Amino acid sequence: MSTTENAIASAEAHSAHNYHPLPVVVATAEGAWMTDVEGRRYLDMLAGYSALNFGHGNRRLIDAAKAQLERVTLTSRAFHHDRFADFCTKLAELCGMEMVLPMNTGAEAVETAVKTARKWGYRVKGVPDGMAKIIVASDNFHGRTTTIISFSTDHEARADFGPYTPGFEIVPYGDLTALRDAMTENTVAVLLEPIQGEAGVLVPPPGYLPGVRELTRERNVLFIADEIQSGLGRTGKTFACEHEGVVPDMYVLGKALGGGVVPVSAVVSSAAVLGVYRPGEHGSTFGGNPLACAVALEVIAMLRTGEFQERATELGDHLHQELGLLVGGGAVDAVRGRGLWAGVDIAPGHGTGREISERLMERRVLVKDTHGSTIRIAPPLVISKEDLDWGLEQLREVLRG
Repeated sequence: MSTTENAIASAEAHSAHNYHPLPVVVATAEGAWMTDVEGRRYLDMLAGYSALNFGHGNRRLIDAAKAQLERVTLTSRAFHHDRFADFCTKLAELCGMEMVLPMNTGAEAVETAVKTARKWGYRVKGVPDGMAKIIVASDNFHGRTTTIISFSTDHEARADFGPYTPGFEIVPYGDLTALRDAMTENTVAVLLEPIQGEAGVLVPPPGYLPGVRELTRERNVLFIADEIQSGLGRTGKTFACEHEGVVPDMYVLGKALGGGVVPVSAVVSSAAVLGVYRPGEHGSTFGGNPLACAVALEVIAMLRTGEFQERATELGDHLHQELGLLVGGGAVDAVRGRGLWAGVDIAPGHGTGREISERLMERRVLVKDTHGSTIRIAPPLVISKEDLDWGLEQLREVLRG
């Protein structure tokens, strides 16, 4: 057996089979490239589901982490530390908000957003205790906790994990009429992804997000934007909501906030919303730890230059122009996305999304499938145009084959 085969066999024997990874075993990585245990190089066109927006081993982020590792990594929230206030202040400024509640993973941040909306509903809006409702969209992906999968429409994510948490209503994504009809006096929030990533990089119809903003404002309902995948430069703006000129009541952030170095997530909102918390009502031992704050502060500083948003815009325009040429040729049914983020629907008869991903892997390009026939393309924002073009040429060759 090869080194790769041995590593995969050992993983299969001793880890739960909750993932079905492509058969590549990565050993090192830099920028947009990864090298496996056999010394083969692969172009990363997934970027850790947007956690690696700034590339593998980004020197600024690694240096920030190393410097903090020598000082202090964890205090818990039982004490203050000297990076916390700066992190909260700078992240609130980046978001145009007032307050930050830091957590670790995206799912934790979504859970925090749900709890915050409910508490705000009871304490501020005056919803009767236990009656708060949150509206979500079909085909959503917000995480995998028991509460979050309770409002998922993905059978694989939801099956056999009941009983499910009540208090959520699901409406079709992009349908303002359905959203309006679902709202009641007990609705406390609408939770949406500005672009649905796991569903296949679905961009809502023009006017949808502004319509959601108008409806929620009229009905005194919080608009919560899950920008865990779409935010922090991926779409060519700091936040995907900006493409529609929309500012939500709350951002849910994660993935790229930790730069692919450490898990960092946060809920960012106004003092009127996050001010509902009192000590002891919610928390996290690792949330807002010194190491996380040090790395996230560097991420925020990098985003403030606008450099990465500009790269995502320029290279994203090129990506979508090239992918658009594949539509109508018989191999690709549709392409969606924004910035350096695309969902490509493979036509029937040309292979499943998994099969296309495996063929690309053989040509040293790594992507990931979703929903059967779709592949997702989301390279690090630091990718060069030459490397992007090379990766696209591999896709064209696979589709010709």
